[in-house]
Amino acid sequence: MTATFKKSVTIISVDKLNADIFSMWIKDEEIVSASKPGQFLSLYCKSGDRLLPRPISICEINKKESTLRLVYRVAGKGTEEISHYKATDKIEVMGPLGNGFTLEGKKAILIGGGIGIPPMLELAKQLQCEKTIVLGYRDVTFLDQEFKYLGQVYISTEDGSTGTKGNVIDAIKANGLEADLIYACGPTPMLRGVKAYATEHGIPAQLSMEERMACGIGACLACVCKTKEKDHHSNVNNKRICKDGPVFYADEIEL
Repeated sequence: MTATFKKSVTIISVDKLNADIFSMWIKDEEIVSASKPGQFLSLYCKSGDRLLPRPISICEINKKESTLRLVYRVAGKGTEEISHYKATDKIEVMGPLGNGFTLEGKKAILIGGGIGIPPMLELAKQLQCEKTIVLGYRDVTFLDQEFKYLGQVYISTEDGSTGTKGNVIDAIKANGLEADLIYACGPTPMLRGVKAYATEHGIPAQLSMEERMACGIGACLACVCKTKEKDHHSNVNNKRICKDGPVFYADEIEL
């Protein structure tokens, strides 16, 4: 089982990628050495009125430098506060948390949608097989240039300003993409479409689910998803996304 740490770490840099997307590099040897693609960290705000941590997916892992990258969207007061931190500041974090991706397959399609795009970057770096990358945006792109060094990239945008007009499934169909395994992270409607596509074509799929979390360690049952089998912890048909996930095989869960 992966070790988890709660500690104060040093921020190396904070950069603004677009209007509401920020990139933060932190440094800590223990956390970085234990981290895997698909896991996340819980970040604690300094403000006393924000007690619950903010879960943010791991975007990149640099074990040589003992640094780790988090790319996140400012979505509320917590992430707004974190976006104003500077290099050399300290931030309290807990992690790595959750179960990440299982690296397998001979020919894979990696699908990221919205803020589900960042965790696919480290996966693309570590996955040693033929891979195609499909990124879905509402309009403005981010991180797409960094993916180009890791595989063939296809983009979909809702307004058609870049790549295929529509969603990630539209881009897959428009470009005739094929694979023996699909990896995906993004909002539930996107994952629902990916699961349906994977089921229709008989392709196994690993889905990383996005969900509001409270404790981040599986104790509060605030982030659950429906499953085919009963969970031993709650004795009902659900699993805790933060503890049992966030990555699940598509045939394990109901969307």
